[in-house]
Formats: sequence, C-alpha cells, structure tokens
Amino acid sequence: MSLVNFRDPAALTDPASRWIRPGALFRSAQPFPAADADTVAQLREHGITTIVDLRGEAESSPEDWAAAEAAGIAVVAARIDPTNDELERAMRAMTTAEDLGAFYLLMAESAPRSLAAAVEAAARPGGALVHCAAGKDRTGLLTALLLELLGVPAEEIVADYARTNEALRQIWAGLADRNRAALNEVEAGRLTVPAPLLEAPAGAMSSFLDLVRTRHGGAARLLTACGVTTETLDAFRAKAAAARTTAGTAAASDTAGVTAC
Repeated sequence: MSLVNFRDPAALTDPASRWIRPGALFRSAQPFPAADADTVAQLREHGITTIVDLRGEAESSPEDWAAAEAAGIAVVAARIDPTNDELERAMRAMTTAEDLGAFYLLMAESAPRSLAAAVEAAARPGGALVHCAAGKDRTGLLTALLLELLGVPAEEIVADYARTNEALRQIWAGLADRNRAALNEVEAGRLTVPAPLLEAPAGAMSSFLDLVRTRHGGAARLLTACGVTTETLDAFRAKAAAARTTAGTAAASDTAGVTAC
C-alpha cells in the first residue's frame, strides 16, 4: 500500500526551487499496515535510500519496514517517545494550537540524542523519508527544523505542516487498526488525546518556530545544542539546499549563542 500523508516539501512549498532541492527530503505517516511491494516501489520511484523512524519502541514493529530493508533501504530508529512525565503533564494541560507548538519544542528538547540521530540520517546521500505515526507532530517538528536550516520562510514551513489536515481522515483510519486510542476513545485510566493533537493547526507550527527562535536562536543553534555537528549541518545543506543557497554563510552563525538542549 502507498504511504499516507506522503510528500516532498519542495513540490508545493517551493516549486521554484528557491530553497529546497527536490528529491532530498520526504515526509509521511507510518506504513499502514506495513510496507509492501507497492510501498517499496514508491520509495524507489522517489530515490529514497534512508528512512528515519521517529516513533517510540512501543509504537513500532520490526515488520513495519521489513520489506524496505530487504530491498536495501536503510531504516534508522531515532525514537522521540512523547511519554515522559513532563510531556504527559503538558499534554493534559493542552487546549490551544499554541500549547501544541510549545509541546513540540518540549518534545525536541526532551530527546536531544534522537533529534541528532535523525538529522544525521537525513543528511545521508540520497532521498530521506522522515516519519512518525501520523506524520504530523514529531515529523512536523523535525521537518520544520530541517526546512529552516535551508532558509525556507516561516510561512512556507507552516503551510507545509498544515497540509497534513488533508490526510487526517486516512491517518486516523490507519491508526485505528493498531491503536483505537488514536481516535480519542475514552478508556478508564488512559490519557484522552487533546483536541489540538487531532488536527494540524497552523498556529501550532507558527508557535513552535517562534519558540525555537526566541529560546534557542533558531533551528541551527537548537540542533547544535542537541549534539548535531557543524559537519552534519553542512552535509544536509549541501544535499538538500537549492543550488543557489550558500551553505557556508548560514553555517557561520550556527554555534553563536548556543543554549543547552
């Protein structure tokens, strides 16, 4: 089955190739129910050689990407697991899109090693596919950081994130087969999914990008604080930036004023 919520941010966000080189970075939901021959054909068609899986261990199964691995496509587990006490408290208090944006930053800050591993995998040669469960939250925050590294304006990053709304019906239907709680079923003792998490509100991504800038000084400094090396940032830009982008200019300010992740 073809991947749900699958897209190259360059296709709609940057059709004139002002910032992003097409074919370098892709995003999607997890495979439903697992990767098969059609999924592998889709990956090969787009030149994808690396899959970056952001799901927690309890969310994933070795069968999910077995067909892709058998076809020689590398799968990197860079687990961002949104289940620690601080994140659970933030989820319980979430009521607005802005709260969701703050939750995204908290997720990023809570998993510096995973975030660094994800960026390192995305910087590998060939197309890289980034995904979590829905391809919305963890995928959205990582994609946003990578697009900011390439100089994509905030409004275009927000627009790419919000496109997930078009696929939510398919996403929730797919997740329902594996986890009924994804549809906000209320069960005794189980955390109910807050309303903002069931959508892809533009305000959430706007808030996240604002917080990354005000608290960390931008994506490059946040990622550097999380352990991403300058060499990795340069490698990702060299691979994914539009031809006219000057990576060295952007890299020069990567580490100035870095705050701990």
